Amino acid sequence: MGPFVGMMIFSMIMGCLALWVYAIIDIVRGGFKSEGDKIVWLVLVLLVPALGTVLYYLIGQKQKTDANDLV
Repeated sequence: MGPFVGMMIFSMIMGCLALWVYAIIDIVRGGFKSEGDKIVWLVLVLLVPALGTVLYYLIGQKQKTDANDLV
C-alpha cells in the first residue's frame, strides 16, 4: 500500500467523521416537529454511526421544522 492509498483512506475516514459530528450537532441544535424525533435520531446516530448518519441525512432532515412553520 503506497502513500497515496493511505492518504485516500485517511481522507475518507476524516470525511465520515466530520459528517457524523455535524449530524450530531445538527440534531442537538435543530428544531424537530416533536421532541421524541430528536431523541430517536440522536440515539440512532450515536449507537449506529455509519447507518444512523446516512439515514439522518436521507430521512431525518425532512422531519425538522421550517422557519416558515413558526409564523
